[in-house]
Amino acid sequence: MQNTLLQHFARFAEQKGETIVRTESVIKWAGMAPSVVQKRNRLLTVRRFALAVQSENDQYEIPPADVFGHECAKRKIRHLFSSEDIRGLLVAASQLKPKGTIRPITYTTLFALLSSTGLRSCEAIRLNIDDLTIDGLMIRATKFRKDRLVPIHSSTRQALKEYLNKRKQCSALESAFFVSNNGSRLTYSTIISIYLQLMRHIGLRTKIGIPGPCLHDLRHSFAVRSLEQCGGTRIEISRQITALSTYMGHAHVSDTYWYLQSTPY
Repeated sequence: MQNTLLQHFARFAEQKGETIVRTESVIKWAGMAPSVVQKRNRLLTVRRFALAVQSENDQYEIPPADVFGHECAKRKIRHLFSSEDIRGLLVAASQLKPKGTIRPITYTTLFALLSSTGLRSCEAIRLNIDDLTIDGLMIRATKFRKDRLVPIHSSTRQALKEYLNKRKQCSALESAFFVSNNGSRLTYSTIISIYLQLMRHIGLRTKIGIPGPCLHDLRHSFAVRSLEQCGGTRIEISRQITALSTYMGHAHVSDTYWYLQSTPY
């Protein structure tokens, strides 16, 4: 996401004939975002880049961090996907065009995997074919630079095998598990674009720029539904939290306790 924003800003600056970061241009570009949160995100992304580069080139200007206000510490309320929501997403993905290509199959399988395992989207993108093992999915170099094994249900394994069989027909040369029509590894920006398109198609998002379910909400929903299915005693919940924290690759179990805020417990 940060790489995409920096590329967008670079194109904006180039159109003005600028080769270094200028505060005025950053504020103008960031102000074009549809919401205050997005404006701040744009501003702070370029600001962090400018801070890093200024040590080598003192001509880079550092825009003030509070142009669009101070960051709110309140966490975003996540959308909890229902079974009907997930079903609608997968049906819409299966209807992506061009028909008869790997594209609709890829996104149907990808979003189903994210929904059923709670993987981070970046982890799914980085999967290679040989990461599907007899014991589960091998997630390598995760968010915290650690490897972990994610056990999967037999139905998930079967769906992934079926996808690989169809993937062979597109003559992909890369080792990537999920590939595009041209056989290359999927990119995060493309996945986000498709996801938002499908969300609008099934009515969970309205217009561009209007908040709605984000991709991370699939992971959040997996965690909450998992907690809802465990027993109601403190001991049972504590055991489930510990197992879930390991399964999802959290650095600290306290990160997993956040999901209790969205459960009935």
